[in-house]
Amino acid sequence: GRRIQLLLGLPATSTVEENAPTGVSIYTFNVTVSPLSSEGIAIHPTIINSNPLTKAFDIIPIGGLAYRVVTTGNPVLDYETMPKSFDLQIFVEDTSGRADLNTLTVQVQDKNEPPVFQGNMAIQTVVIYILEGSRTPPGFIYQVEAADPEDAQLKYSLAPASVPFSVFENGTIFSEREFDYEKDPHSYFLNITVTDPEGLRSTKTLNINILNTNDERPYFITKQRIYKIPEEQSPGTIVANITAKDPDDEEDFPSRLFYSIQSSEKYFSINPSSGVVQVARRINREALPLHPNVSVVVRVEDSPSGGQASEMEITIVIEDINDNPPECSPSTFREEINENTTAGTLLLDFRNFCKDIDVDPPNNLFNFTGLSGLGSNKFALDSMSGRLVMMESIDLENPTNLGAEVFSLTVRVQDIAWPNYSSKYPLYTSDIFLIKPVNEYFPVFSGLPYEFNVSEITKAGSSIGKVNARDKDWPPSVITYSIVAGGGTRDYTNIFWINPTEGDVKILSRLDYETTQRFLLTVQASDQEKTATVSVTVNVLEVNDEEPVCSPNFYSFQIPVSLAVGTNVNGFRIVCQDRDSDPRSFRYFINEGNVNNHFTFSPSAGSNTSQLILASRFDYDSGFDTSWIYRLRVYITDDNLLSARAKTTALVKTGTVTLSIRVIPNPTTVITTTPGFTLVTRRENLYSESAWYVPFVLTLGGLLLLGLLARSLRACWPRARKAGGLPLIHFTYCLSSQQMTKLNTVFDGEARDPVTGKMYEFNTRSGARRWKETKEPLQLVPVVQVTSSATAKRSEGKDKAESTSKKETTEKRKEPTAERKTAAKPMKEQVETSAQDGQKLKKPNEESANQGLSSPNQDKLP
Repeated sequence: GRRIQLLLGLPATSTVEENAPTGVSIYTFNVTVSPLSSEGIAIHPTIINSNPLTKAFDIIPIGGLAYRVVTTGNPVLDYETMPKSFDLQIFVEDTSGRADLNTLTVQVQDKNEPPVFQGNMAIQTVVIYILEGSRTPPGFIYQVEAADPEDAQLKYSLAPASVPFSVFENGTIFSEREFDYEKDPHSYFLNITVTDPEGLRSTKTLNINILNTNDERPYFITKQRIYKIPEEQSPGTIVANITAKDPDDEEDFPSRLFYSIQSSEKYFSINPSSGVVQVARRINREALPLHPNVSVVVRVEDSPSGGQASEMEITIVIEDINDNPPECSPSTFREEINENTTAGTLLLDFRNFCKDIDVDPPNNLFNFTGLSGLGSNKFALDSMSGRLVMMESIDLENPTNLGAEVFSLTVRVQDIAWPNYSSKYPLYTSDIFLIKPVNEYFPVFSGLPYEFNVSEITKAGSSIGKVNARDKDWPPSVITYSIVAGGGTRDYTNIFWINPTEGDVKILSRLDYETTQRFLLTVQASDQEKTATVSVTVNVLEVNDEEPVCSPNFYSFQIPVSLAVGTNVNGFRIVCQDRDSDPRSFRYFINEGNVNNHFTFSPSAGSNTSQLILASRFDYDSGFDTSWIYRLRVYITDDNLLSARAKTTALVKTGTVTLSIRVIPNPTTVITTTPGFTLVTRRENLYSESAWYVPFVLTLGGLLLLGLLARSLRACWPRARKAGGLPLIHFTYCLSSQQMTKLNTVFDGEARDPVTGKMYEFNTRSGARRWKETKEPLQLVPVVQVTSSATAKRSEGKDKAESTSKKETTEKRKEPTAERKTAAKPMKEQVETSAQDGQKLKKPNEESANQGLSSPNQDKLP
C-alpha cells in the first residue's frame, strides 16, 4: 500500500556496445519524492537484482534527484560470450517510507573486433630454435593459429621482407635456405600480422634462434714454446698459460675447450679447462739426475668425449737456485693492543723467531723487508734487526680507520746469498694485531627535538614515537633506552614505557586532556658505561570524550492541571557543565515520556542553563490526555555547534536527566488543610542519639560539677561520712517539661539531595521534608518549627519573614483547640503512640534552645 511512482522514466530499454570501458553512460532517469517526505531520499536508487545476474552495471548520482546507469567494467561486456540483454531491477525509497521498483532493460550490441591469436602466440612471444647446417634443411618451421570473433576469413603476412622466411595465407611459416651460425645472424624476429576482411588486424612476434653445432677444429693461439722456472717451486706454481680457440665458440659465452698433457711427464700438470701448466710435485736438481730441459705435449679438444682436436709441444727449462731459504717459526703471530697505544711501542722482534738452515755464511744470512698489508703504514720494521714498532696511535673512530680492528701484516724474510730473487722467492710471516676498542664517546641523540602528538583516546599499549641515539665508538656500542624522569601523574606513576633496545615510546594508560595537556619526559641512552639524556615532549590532543553533567539529574514535583501554557514548570531550571565543550554546544531534548508533547526546554540549545516550559495545556475532559504522571527522560548533547554533516562523524557525548511530574486535578470538594494534632506533656531527660555532642558536653560538665560539689561538701559537712569513710555526695537530676506536636503531614513532592544523592519527600505548603526510604508513616515536627521564620523564609523571602512568622504562629496556636474539640476521644491513643515511638517533646517557648535536636528514629534532613 506504500508503493508510489518515484522513478521517472522507468521502465525503459537502453543499449550499450560490447567491450564498453568503465563509466560509460547507459541511461539517465530522475527520482521524485512524495509530499510527505520532508528530508528527501532515504534509500537512493539501487540495483537490487539483475537477470541474468551480473555486476557490470551501477547507478551514480549526477546532481539533484538525477541519476545515471553506467558500466562498471567488472566484467567487460562481450557480445559473443555473454547474454545479449540484462533486466536491471531498480529500487528507491524516500524518508516517508514510500518506495518504488522498476526495470531497466539493457541490450548489448555487437561490434566488429580484431582477430585474436590462439595457442602460445596468444599469451607470449614464441621462440623457435633451428640447427645450423644440413641438419635443418629449408621447409616448414611453425604453424600460426588465429580466429576472428565474427568467424570471418583471415589473411596472414610477414615482416620484414628481407628475412629468409615466408608465410602462406593459412599461417604456415617456411625457411628458404640452410643457416651458418658462424656467418649468419644468430636470431631473427618476425612480425606476423593477421587481418580480417574489414581491415582490422593483430600482430604478434615470432623469435627464431639459430643453434650452433660443432663443425670446426680448435687451434692454438699461444706462440711461445720455451719456458724457464727455478727449481724447488712449490706445487701449483704456474709455468705456462696455453690458450686455444674454437671457431664454433660463441662470443658471449666462455670457451668449451678441454686441455690435457699427452707425454709421460710427472712433474707438471695442466688445468683441463683453462690450459694453465703448473708444477705438480717438487723439482730438486740435486736429488736426481734430472735433465734441465723437459718436453711436454699439450692437446686441446672441443669435447670431453672426443671431437675436433689439435696438439702442440713446449719445452720447460729447470734453473738451479739457492734452495735453503730462512724459515720462521711460528709463521703467524697474534697480538692484542689497545687502540690508544702510544707511538714507539715495541710489538715484535722477528729475529727471535727466524733462522736459515744453511751452514755457511752468507747462505745463512737474511733480512726482513716488504712490510705490507692493511694498515702497514702505522707500523715500522727494521730490516736488519727485525724489530716491529708502533708508528702512531690507532683511533678506531677515525673515518679512515673505520672498521679496522684487525691488522694483517705481511713481512718478507729474504736470504742475502746469491741468487737474490726477492720477487721470485720470498718467505712471508703474517702478523695479526687485534685492536682492543676503548669506550671514548658518549651517546648522542639524533632527530632532535622530540615532540610527539597523541590523542587523549589513544588505547593503552599504542606506540606514539621513537627516539634514536648513537655514539662514535667503533665498533658501535649497544644502546639501551630508559625513562628516568617525567611521564607520571598523581594517580599513575608511570604512564609511558620505552622499548629498551628499539627506543619505541608507548603509553601504558589512557590520557586525559582535561587533566594534563603536556608531559615532559627525560629519556636516557646508555652504552653500559656512558649515558646521555634528552627531553621528549608529549602533547595530548583534545577529543570530545566528556559527557555533559547536569544538576539536578533527577527531580520530582507536582503541578496543577490548570497551569498556563508558557509557564516555567515548578520553576525548574537545569544547569549543565562539560569539561571539554563550550556552554553554547549544549542541546536539550526530551527523548522519552513526553506524551502529547506537553513539555519543552527553553532555550533548547546554545546555553548551559535551560528551563522546563509547559508547551501545551492538559486536556483530560475530552480524553486526549489520560496519564497523570509524566516521567521525562531528558538528553543533553554537546553537538549544537556542529554542522549536520559533522554530527554523523564527530564524537558526540550525551548526558541524561530524569524528571517525574505529577499532574494534580482540580479539587471537587473542600479539603481541610489544617492538620490534626495532639498536645502531649512529658518529663524526660534531654537526650538525643543524633546529638552526639550533648552527652559529651554533659559528661564534661558533670565531671567539673562533681569536683565543685566534692569541695563544697568537705567544707560544709566535714564529719558526714559513711561507714567506709567516704564523703556523702548528693546528685540532683534536672528534668524539663517539653511539649510535642504530632502532625498528619501530607508529603506531595519528592526530589534528590544534590549532596548525598538520596531521595527525600517534601510538603509544598509547609516545607516539611523526610527521607523517602524511612519506614515512619508520619512526620513529627515541633509546633514552633512549622511557624518559624526559617520556614517563612523558604516560602516568601527574607523581607517578609518576621510578619509571616507571627501570623502563622497565631494560626497554629488556634488549631489545637479546634482539633481538641473534634478529636478528644483519640487523644489518649495518640499520647500512647507518641510515647511508644519515643518522640521527643518540646514546648513552644523552648524552640530556640532545642531546634537542633531531632527524633532519634530519623536521619538529618537536608
